[in-house]
Amino acid sequence: MSDIETAEETIPPVAGARLVYLGPVAPHWETECTYGDQSVVDNFRTRTNARLLLLPPHDPQFRRNRERVARDAERENIELVWDLGMPEEA
Repeated sequence: MSDIETAEETIPPVAGARLVYLGPVAPHWETECTYGDQSVVDNFRTRTNARLLLLPPHDPQFRRNRERVARDAERENIELVWDLGMPEEA
């Protein structure tokens, strides 16, 4: 029996984006490009705004949409950082 390792190649992210919670008054979110291709982040921002713009972090729909945004960033190979303005819950 042979050991065949299926190692995934780690491709560096094409861009970095930071999602910042702006506060209780809508719009609630801002997507900032931290590095990389600005046009990739601009396209990502459009999709992110469609999912999060009017959702504060305490809204029940936020958790589901946050996961969708994270998967979208993963597909586009964008490094994503969340800034909720409060400590992350475990």
